Amino acid sequence: MAMQKLFPTGSWRKIAAVGASGAVLLSGCGSGGGGDDTYEWSLAEAHPKDYPTTQADIWFADQMRERTDGRIDIEVMHGGQLGEEADVLEQVQMGAVEMTRVSTSPVSEVVDEFGVFALPYVFDDEDHLWRFLEGDYAQGMLDDVRDSGYVGLAYYEAGARNFYTVDEPIESPEDLEGQDIRVLPGTVNVEMVEAMGGSGVTMDYGEVYSSLESGTITGAENNEPSYVSSGHYETAEYYTRDAHQRIPEILMVSADLFDSMSEEDQELLREVAQESIAEQRKLWDAEVEESIAEMEDSGIEVIDVETEEFQDATADMVENKRSEYSEVMDAIDEARE
Repeated sequence: MAMQKLFPTGSWRKIAAVGASGAVLLSGCGSGGGGDDTYEWSLAEAHPKDYPTTQADIWFADQMRERTDGRIDIEVMHGGQLGEEADVLEQVQMGAVEMTRVSTSPVSEVVDEFGVFALPYVFDDEDHLWRFLEGDYAQGMLDDVRDSGYVGLAYYEAGARNFYTVDEPIESPEDLEGQDIRVLPGTVNVEMVEAMGGSGVTMDYGEVYSSLESGTITGAENNEPSYVSSGHYETAEYYTRDAHQRIPEILMVSADLFDSMSEEDQELLREVAQESIAEQRKLWDAEVEESIAEMEDSGIEVIDVETEEFQDATADMVENKRSEYSEVMDAIDEARE
């Protein structure tokens, strides 16, 4: 697996002022203290406070605080207070931010193999995705981020990504012709839309709403909770459920910080992170239902499509990438029932 570092990995003991608050983000006492050390950490989260993933972060932080009698005190900095996800990854690598919850999309910039999640239609459904994520291969991928300065603790659910547009619905790949669709950063995401006949546009998530309003882009793609919580449904009123990607998220901690902890604290951190998965998935399912209800109440036109045409349009692209991701693709295939 090809890996790279965004920066040379720094010491977790560095204290940095990050973001508008300029707050000190990290403090700790020594290492290997057998459970006596105290820590004050920040966990960077791009989603708003009431988003299910953020609520799972908060559950994780509360559990760590409770089970250590306040020794490990984690503050969830939600709403992108510490920057976009790619920026935060750099900060965690340097030790300026201790933890983050981040999509696997920017993680693919430091560990190439995570780019497999961007390939369209490689997972049949949510159950297929989680059989893979809970298997040995995907768990090993969590360990692979260590060489880039991180420790992967847990995968989180992020649903299926679907197209939504301003002027006309997407019912087949031909409907993407002439459309400028905002996608996640990464060449695979752009190539996917181009294979379907449209143009993929990358931009920061915070710019999408105004770009939809101004006509800079004609559509975007995301899961139902993000579509609603961002307010994008107010402008882009056609939502096509084609489930072209299932891109999970990862809860991560600075490797230098993790290595400085006692074995007992390391074990507890991993244990609570794994327990938080069930909480996050439960919150996620409830939020999807609420989002769909909000869409229906707001008069959004939801288009359910057969995906065969979309899969056919991207089949050559996926096949061309198979050699690059051969081992992980084999593991994904094995996770099918």
